[in-house]
Amino acid sequence: MKMKNINIKNILFYVGLLLAGLLLGWLFFGGESEKVDQREKVALDHDHEGETTWTCSMHPQIRQEEPGQCPICGMDLIPLEGDAEVVADTEIQMTEAAMKIADVMTVTVQEQEPFKEIYLPGKVQADERRMSEITARFNGRIENLFINFTGQQVYKGQKLATIYSPELVTAQKELFEALKFRDTNPSFYQSAINKLKLWDLTDAQIEEIIDSGELKYQFDVLAPTSGTVTTRNVTVGDYVKEGESLFQIANLSKVWVMFDAYESDLPWISEGDEIQFAVQSLPKQAFTSKVTFIDPVLNPNTRTASIRTEVANTDDKLKPAMLARGIIKSSLPGLDEALLIPKSAVLWTGKRAIVYVKQPYATQPTFEYREILLGPEAGGQYVVSGGLNAGEEVVANGVFKVDAAAQLQGKVSMMNPPDQDDVTEGQPEQQINAPEQTLAETFNDIDEQFKAQLANLLKAYLELKNALVESETATAQTVAKEVLNSLAEVDMKLLQGDAHLVWMDHQREMQTALNRIVNQEDLPVQREAFSNLSNALYQSIKQFDVKGLNAYYQFCPMAFDDTGAYWISATEAIRNPYFGESMMSCGVTRETLE
Repeated sequence: MKMKNINIKNILFYVGLLLAGLLLGWLFFGGESEKVDQREKVALDHDHEGETTWTCSMHPQIRQEEPGQCPICGMDLIPLEGDAEVVADTEIQMTEAAMKIADVMTVTVQEQEPFKEIYLPGKVQADERRMSEITARFNGRIENLFINFTGQQVYKGQKLATIYSPELVTAQKELFEALKFRDTNPSFYQSAINKLKLWDLTDAQIEEIIDSGELKYQFDVLAPTSGTVTTRNVTVGDYVKEGESLFQIANLSKVWVMFDAYESDLPWISEGDEIQFAVQSLPKQAFTSKVTFIDPVLNPNTRTASIRTEVANTDDKLKPAMLARGIIKSSLPGLDEALLIPKSAVLWTGKRAIVYVKQPYATQPTFEYREILLGPEAGGQYVVSGGLNAGEEVVANGVFKVDAAAQLQGKVSMMNPPDQDDVTEGQPEQQINAPEQTLAETFNDIDEQFKAQLANLLKAYLELKNALVESETATAQTVAKEVLNSLAEVDMKLLQGDAHLVWMDHQREMQTALNRIVNQEDLPVQREAFSNLSNALYQSIKQFDVKGLNAYYQFCPMAFDDTGAYWISATEAIRNPYFGESMMSCGVTRETLE
């Protein structure tokens, strides 16, 4: 009983001590705990305010609080750095991280001498002025032939063949008869001499006949010049008629090299320009010559003009029909210095040339949409005629991605040009010197049957487009053959004049692209060829004013390493033929083909 009393007392003592401690703790620290709670709440609020926002470098309208992948293109999201500055509708901002991912690079616009290297395919051929055609001057039979093969070297005055001619036998008899009246009737004698000369007998041959006093039954055919026999048209025993070709001789001590220059390169080429070239059989030897002639007439099929240079060939290294590769390094005549920008900096819309100019005042990378005027092409650059100043920076790499970002943010862009009233002062109003992709003026009065055939070609094309959307290479090859058949059914005889020539160019481009699809199992190669096919078909539809198609002309700026590519679709919904499932919806509708 005593032990129990002691335990109860101890317990009561400890409980009282605990209650006293709690009371003292509340008195001294109760208010501070409320402060701690408040500090924790503030800290939580602060952490929430500093929370990172994640966005897509290609689709900046995507904003979310956690990292992940873009729901549009599948790219990894990147943190958004700070709040964007307020910029104009013609400007687009990008973060440094987005620029790095998009591989955006700029160059400074500078004044330089426009310079271009023009690569020309060519072929060696004989100098036409050093070629001789040897023809029969009288009827006869080939008795002997001293030239047995083409390529044989001959020298001036060398005997090539002998001919028996009854007509010459008769003429010799007349000469012997005229000799009797040489003193009394010299004109008769001279007439007999001239008759033999007209048949190409030399004075020495005639003197030999007179001195011998005997009829000569075989007459020699002599080489009029030294050179190489390029053609032999007769054999022993052949009967030949007066004027018939016997041999062709070319003097190859000097030859021509004929190059083909495209229409766009002709402004850069002048007579007297230095040209360097090489031939396949002599890869380590470079030849240098001067341009001596520029053909004033273009070849209507290839749209090229012949450029000629003359080369000494004393060692016979250059042989006719050899293929040559030429280079002309030329500056544009009359233009010492000009503003130059890389081709990759320019976006073409058909009527406008667009660049993105970096704004130096912005704390965050900011690029301004600007329309410019372009002059001629200068190698990998363009001459700028207006819209830019020396010292400004333009986007030279990744310009399609910058424009795509502007499109997605609803900014002024290639697909969303500004109203004319909104164009800033000093910017050009319209594009001049447009590139080759620019459509020519629409042709009028095109036969309706031809338009219907083009519409049928489009139907076959759309099946090919669907095969590439599904990434089916074998199906694409099969359908491409059907498109070729539809192309063959388009009757170019229904076109006249310039329209006929333009269609020939488009037809050739489409045929080349389709043959490439048929012969290639590599899907990227098929898609690249399909892009060329689409461009040619679209231009044909527009230039020949084909109506009632209910189709859509669509564009993807990210195809082919951001070069961009177009296609025609039967539906407005984007089904991209250049990416398949990975980026099926990438693209915009540029034009409705009604």
